[in-house]
Amino acid sequence: MVLPVRKNKSPNTPHECPLSQCMAILGGAWTPNVLWYLSGGPRRFSELQIDIPPVSAKVLTTRLRDLESKGVVSRNVKPTSPPSVEYALTDLGQELIPVIEAIVEVGHKIKLRTE
Repeated sequence: MVLPVRKNKSPNTPHECPLSQCMAILGGAWTPNVLWYLSGGPRRFSELQIDIPPVSAKVLTTRLRDLESKGVVSRNVKPTSPPSVEYALTDLGQELIPVIEAIVEVGHKIKLRTE
């Protein structure tokens, strides 16, 4: 006996799914960590390396460039000698922080269950 295919009752759009678009931003390795540390204010590259010790410089550079290209992070070159660069969240990036906070909250609950 063949089971009938049930209709999907989740809200969907005829084009790209909004969830997929959001996850395209958050899904990169170390991306939530970068956003989390930038939520406290602008950070220089070296400060982010201290904040996230396991991330390599190459991956951090890639993440920051990707987030900048997606309009989530801004890059500001300071006119110092030598020049320094600060990264900060854009308005779009700030909108992602409640999502990350919700993930952190669930992570705490999962951690308590496994202890």
